[in-house]
Amino acid sequence: MVGKKVTLRALEPSDLPLLYEWENAPANWVVSGTTTPFSQHTLQQYIDSPQDLFLQRQLRLMVVENESRRAVGTVDIFDFDPANQRAGLGILIAADARRRGYGLESIRLATDYLFTFAHVHQVYCNIMTDNPISIGLFQKAGFEVCGRKRDWIRTADGFCDELMLQHLHPDRNNQSSNI
Repeated sequence: MVGKKVTLRALEPSDLPLLYEWENAPANWVVSGTTTPFSQHTLQQYIDSPQDLFLQRQLRLMVVENESRRAVGTVDIFDFDPANQRAGLGILIAADARRRGYGLESIRLATDYLFTFAHVHQVYCNIMTDNPISIGLFQKAGFEVCGRKRDWIRTADGFCDELMLQHLHPDRNNQSSNI
């Protein structure tokens, strides 16, 4: 998946050092639900495993800046549910690569991939309310807030609400109920 600024590509063995750094950064744990560090061995096994969305129901892609060819982040597709035609989406952009449009383009590329090739009807994400930059980024990419989970995530400062955002396929009939 190639955009103007970034390319989304499959994981490579050479990505291990960056994945190890990002996965083991405690600042990222609250949003990823991680509670213990990952070993290099565990991450290498993940890289070596089949990366098939339909088989694993998840897919991680590296975000690579087109000009420098440097990996600047990851996109995670999770909870892929072909029966209900939906998938979750998460993104991490390295701190030194933020605010350059990489995140927005990555979200749009991943969403287009899911709509076109995985034939999903909707893509969703979950974002803590204390992360207005991420909320705004997903809204700019076409996601709308559809729900709020109160006191959902425990942080060092107490509990934080989490928003659920959805992006429905624009060309499919919305057959949701009005309950």
